[in-house]
Amino acid sequence: MKYLAFKFSWSGPIAAIGIAIGVHSPGAVAQTAYPAKPIRVVVGYAPGGAVDTAGRIAGDMLAKYLHATVVIDNVPGAAGVVGAQRVVGAAADGYTLLLGSSNELAATKLVNPAQKYDPLKDLTPIGLVATSPLVWVAGPHIKVKATDEFIALIKANPGKYSYGSSGVGSTLHFAGEMLKQRANLKMPHIPYRGTAPLLSDLAGGTLDFAMVSPTAAAPFIQSGRITALGVTSATRFTALPLVPALAENAALKDFELNGWFALMAPRNLPADIQQKLSAALQQGLQDAPLRKRLAAAGTVPAGGSEDLRQTMQVEQKKYAELVRFADFKD
Repeated sequence: MKYLAFKFSWSGPIAAIGIAIGVHSPGAVAQTAYPAKPIRVVVGYAPGGAVDTAGRIAGDMLAKYLHATVVIDNVPGAAGVVGAQRVVGAAADGYTLLLGSSNELAATKLVNPAQKYDPLKDLTPIGLVATSPLVWVAGPHIKVKATDEFIALIKANPGKYSYGSSGVGSTLHFAGEMLKQRANLKMPHIPYRGTAPLLSDLAGGTLDFAMVSPTAAAPFIQSGRITALGVTSATRFTALPLVPALAENAALKDFELNGWFALMAPRNLPADIQQKLSAALQQGLQDAPLRKRLAAAGTVPAGGSEDLRQTMQVEQKKYAELVRFADFKD
């Protein structure tokens, strides 16, 4: 059988028919624009905390500037590691993201053998959302009101007083060990399973000192149940203007170790989706009402131009130095 080849001149109505046919042909399937379905943002902590709040605000940024539906999925456990691991194992399609903290994105890898992922290798950085200083506080039975009085008390009583954090390897734990290192103090660490029981013991007088987030500590400070001695930011924190920075003390010059929150995606995220997510986040960080919500949550909104990968590298190096100093097996 012979086949005849026909040559058509595409014009007029026939051209329109040809184009319509071409659109539906197997070789011309159009790519669906991102995002075409709801985006899930995993938060590795329970609802209501600082990370969860930052995650919900970041989700609103993406919803507004990507015109998408964003769902927050709280997956608490192991200082954020359980939630991060879920995102590491997700498809790199932009529909599963992580709102992580400095815990699971920089600190815990150094001290938690159960953590199998490497934040720098197994996740794609989208952008920094906010930072938050920590605050060093004392229980009501501790009669010191300033950092120099605290240092003098511990030096005169090495090993007698203890401090608590929200868990071994948390940013709060690292900050406490950094304080001990810089001031040359001997003070045992007591790990807690979260901030709530820690603050209960502190206010009740069964724990001496603690490193906590300003958001969690604020009601206790305002009611006089605990005393704030200093914040871990390089300068004073606007949400606690009367509390000095620890760095203001001569023995703690240049002291700085903050918590931070960032948006991440699984590794190998397509560059165009990464760019869309980053652009939406940057737009959100310039949105005055959204920035005010972050500030009201006790954080410092990011500027939108920070190099998140570099931030993570610098923080990991800082934490690694502290691991060599401290015993992170308690």
